[in-house]
Amino acid sequence: MRYNPAPTGHKSNPQTFYSTFSFFLHIIADDVFQTHHPLVKVINLNSPQAALNSRCFATIQSDIFKPTKYGGKYTVTLIPGDGIGAEIVNSVKTIFKADNVPVEWEQVDVTGVESGEKLSEDLFRESIASLKRNKLGLKGILHTPIQRSSHQSFNVAMRQELDIYASIVLIKNIPGYKTRHENVDLCIIRENTEGEYSGLEHQSVPGVVESLKIITRVKSERIAKFAFAFALANNRKKITCIHKANIMKLADGLFRNTFNSVAKDYPTLEVNDMIVDNASMQCVSRPQQFDVMVMPNLYGGILSNVGAALVGGPGVVPGCNMGREVAVFEPGCRHVGLDIKGKHQANPIAMILSGSMLLRHLGLDEHANRISKAVYDVIAEGIVRTRDMGGKSSTNEITRAILDKMELAL
Repeated sequence: MRYNPAPTGHKSNPQTFYSTFSFFLHIIADDVFQTHHPLVKVINLNSPQAALNSRCFATIQSDIFKPTKYGGKYTVTLIPGDGIGAEIVNSVKTIFKADNVPVEWEQVDVTGVESGEKLSEDLFRESIASLKRNKLGLKGILHTPIQRSSHQSFNVAMRQELDIYASIVLIKNIPGYKTRHENVDLCIIRENTEGEYSGLEHQSVPGVVESLKIITRVKSERIAKFAFAFALANNRKKITCIHKANIMKLADGLFRNTFNSVAKDYPTLEVNDMIVDNASMQCVSRPQQFDVMVMPNLYGGILSNVGAALVGGPGVVPGCNMGREVAVFEPGCRHVGLDIKGKHQANPIAMILSGSMLLRHLGLDEHANRISKAVYDVIAEGIVRTRDMGGKSSTNEITRAILDKMELAL
């Protein structure tokens, strides 16, 4: 993803906020983060020269890991997911086709609803193979049945197997859509592969369950470097580490101490830390104080949902998951929506904006700008809105309204 600096004193243009963020990979010689393929130059940043080398999101050392492209089109793995996934993914497919986006979908209909069945497991393996091959995916949310204690969530298993270690959720007010708080503009960066989501738990004796929370220095350092590099690349000024080190002194203490160690290499950025209990309260009372927030897995899942509520709900918050080889774009709040499946009430905006972020990742800025601007124009008009936004429009109606705005822009 290329660097698109915002004007001085501004984080981003609200019309293209969800599709213009960038990432700089922090480089330290001879470590696991090393790369040799800088794409851009950054000036006037008083940080270590090593941190200024960069390349696009979710890549490793070699150009072998570029997204797959055949016949002038990028091949993207498409996983509709469960619940409303197929409906909102269809909106993206319709809009991309109308805008002649050079993307070829490789669709895998994996489902978590029937997890444990052989066909479901086979489709999951197929989706992993597809993502490894294409390096890029657009994904709905896969359902995880609570009652099946022996089954690990496909969502978690996918992130762990592909090492998609960084979740990015963008929380920002959308012009024309009034919510309780104004001037909210923050980014939640969540470590995606360990913590309470490690999936290591067992019943030692009847009635006693032990669940392991895994925090490692290497992964804490990796997500901290990611967060600081993201802040530099996107003209962000402050990073807050969220933890519970007052109680979990070893695990969250390690995460916090590692964050503070990495922070020493970024003297131009303001840093602080906050206990997750207080952070939850501060998010709903004074969210404007936050800029970039970095945290372990479980806290990220909770605060992403809190953040979504601040700006209009899960239907308008995009997100993505980044690894060293694979990037997967999906709505920022992982809501399956089983209760409204097939009722044509689903809000496709979060998925469409996640799709525009995917296009930015590929360097298809013109398509990304046209699509995201059309989305914001429809929201600003306030005429066509789904039920979760206070309207009565269907999924197809809001998709049609976005297409109409795009046609006017041509």
